[in-house]
Amino acid sequence: MTIDLKKFAALQKASKESFFQQKKLVKQVMAGQVVICPQCQQPLRLFTPELTAISTSENTGVSGIRCVKGCTDIQLDFV
Repeated sequence: MTIDLKKFAALQKASKESFFQQKKLVKQVMAGQVVICPQCQQPLRLFTPELTAISTSENTGVSGIRCVKGCTDIQLDFV
C-alpha cells in the first residue's frame, strides 16, 4: 500500500484549517459575540455544565456550542 503524499498533505492542511476555524468560533462564542451557524444562519449558543442541568427544548444535556437546529454541535469539556 502506498500513500499519495500530495493527497495526504492536502488532508493534513484541511484538517489544520478546520481545527483553527473551530477554535476561533469557540473563542468568539465564549467571549459573548454573536456567531451565526454557517448552515442554518441561526445564532450559536453556549451551554455550560450549569445550563445543561436545566432541561429545555434546546438543551441536549451535553455542554458545548450548538445552534437551535443542531447542524453545528461542538461538545466541550469543562474542567
